[in-house]
Amino acid sequence: MLNSYPSISVTYNMIKKIRAVLFDLDGTLIDSAPDFIPAVNQLRAEHKLAALDEARIRATVSNGARALVSLALGAHADDKNFKHDDFEKNRQRFLEIYTENLGRYSHAFDGMRKLLSELKKNNILWGIATNKPERYTLPLLKKLNFLPAPNCVICPDHVIEPKPHPASLQLACQQLNCNSEELIYIGDHRRDIDCGKHAGAITIAALYGYIENGDNPDDWGADYSVNRVEELWPLIQTIDREK
Repeated sequence: MLNSYPSISVTYNMIKKIRAVLFDLDGTLIDSAPDFIPAVNQLRAEHKLAALDEARIRATVSNGARALVSLALGAHADDKNFKHDDFEKNRQRFLEIYTENLGRYSHAFDGMRKLLSELKKNNILWGIATNKPERYTLPLLKKLNFLPAPNCVICPDHVIEPKPHPASLQLACQQLNCNSEELIYIGDHRRDIDCGKHAGAITIAALYGYIENGDNPDDWGADYSVNRVEELWPLIQTIDREK
């Protein structure tokens, strides 16, 4: 017992506890693919193309709107056979369709709300660091109404560079008043893990998220990985005890 040795002065920094857990948004905290799948297929329908398999769209969600438009139309923005102006026009149309249905089908991953309650009970702060722009992130979070509410929400609008640059987590640490080594960052993409590592945080790969075909999470270099949300709380407790 610490109080058995009154001559030893123990500071908080010597104890090193986990103070905050941050999540990537799409594919980690929430299953947002159900909003993106109909948006991709509606764009394809407008081009008289057949609907794509849902699993194929789901695996691309973490790469953002440009990747989803490329998937929908089978062309990239720099494709010589697809004019840049045409690509941008279709990207804007895709975002218009997505915005019309924002949050209609998205939901927290099973077990996530229970995890957030456990964090609250144990005085661990939680937040979000995402590459999803604020104009989509905040309305989506409002619809999902997480309780407890996040202690910080970091979007690319708030930093000099988006993930994998560590600026998102560095800003989160400032807002949460914690050091990076007291922070766990959870994500379903290499850029999330790279961001966490560059910031000096503990990283967890969310293998239940949107993993692209051919991508091997073992190559990301995460400190830990989980296959289900239900594995996160026992793992966080273990990490906290090891601190």
